Amino acid sequence: MSNAILPFGVRENVSSSRPMGIAVIGCGYWGMNYVRIFNELTESRVVAVCEQCPERLKEVARRFPNVYLTTQIEDVISQPDVQAVIVCTEATSHFNVTRRLLLAGKHVLVEKPLTTTSSHAQELIELADSQSATLMVGHTFIFNAGVRKVKEYVQQDSGRVYYLYARRTNLGPIRRDVNALWDLAPHDIAIFNYLLNSTPGWVSAIGGKVLGNCRDDVGFISLGYPNNVLAHVHVSWADPDKAREVVVVKSDRRIVFNDLNGVEQVRVFEKGVSPVEEEPLNYGELRFQIRDGDIVSPRVEPAEPLKNQCRHFLECVRTGKSPLSNGTDGRDVVRVLEAMNRSIELKGLQVLVEDQADYVHANVDEPKAPECSVR
Repeated sequence: MSNAILPFGVRENVSSSRPMGIAVIGCGYWGMNYVRIFNELTESRVVAVCEQCPERLKEVARRFPNVYLTTQIEDVISQPDVQAVIVCTEATSHFNVTRRLLLAGKHVLVEKPLTTTSSHAQELIELADSQSATLMVGHTFIFNAGVRKVKEYVQQDSGRVYYLYARRTNLGPIRRDVNALWDLAPHDIAIFNYLLNSTPGWVSAIGGKVLGNCRDDVGFISLGYPNNVLAHVHVSWADPDKAREVVVVKSDRRIVFNDLNGVEQVRVFEKGVSPVEEEPLNYGELRFQIRDGDIVSPRVEPAEPLKNQCRHFLECVRTGKSPLSNGTDGRDVVRVLEAMNRSIELKGLQVLVEDQADYVHANVDEPKAPECSVR
């Protein structure tokens, strides 16, 4: 592949008969996983790795001796065999790095969040479209077989969704570039959007600096979705109980996804309560029907979500189809996070997501993922 920028509407012919050349920029924990997976897949090979830390580069050299190593993004861009790039750098650098890659005609998979402002996210979407390049966001849980099983139950005609909640807690790891809400909540916001096929209209959030650091390390976020569906997310870097749980409460059942339960990743409680369409007992007091049934643990096919995501990215690059977690999905999550920022500033008041988008674009100094020096 040459580095020439292709005309609008023209997608480079990426042959399916030979492995696709992949580069990874940023080789921390997740970056190393991407190197491993793309090397394992027969449809791809890792050509180059860009990383600033010498020790990480040594680790890559030890485990993957045939990969070209560099500390400069330009070296990745100039590699003729690199057709697609995985960006695993700090969130605050995603926009600049991804923009350079798209301008060079590369297809890009960016770890979440896509950017730290929705205006930057929109700019990347438009740039990818103009380059006929694939832009995908690493919302890995969308490719989790357990989450997909939950969606099957959510989409069933029986019963309606009342509310959802998620808990994502652990002792760290504490990030240097964003707070705990920007680090952890994108996972659950992306899951909620995926399960409901919609985005929230309003956000109410509070955060706390319980560790005495300069950024919030715990947060509580409430979201309002269409059809009066409520959602709530609790995130923390300071909770010794590691949790990766999403719960959907419907009128006829409760569906639980527990990513840490390898045996019963999804459990369905066939219990619920719903109003009965009869004359009310008294003014303003409805009759309710309580349903009590079985507890089901459906079979979830074992598969590595990150590998599913990587395969999907390769398929989208080859076929030109839009990814399940495309740039628009990434931008929608960032818009929610921006509204969350504003709500925290307003001590938890509800902030409309659409109004927040107008607020961001009307201000020269856009609200960003909070930054500060590490203590």
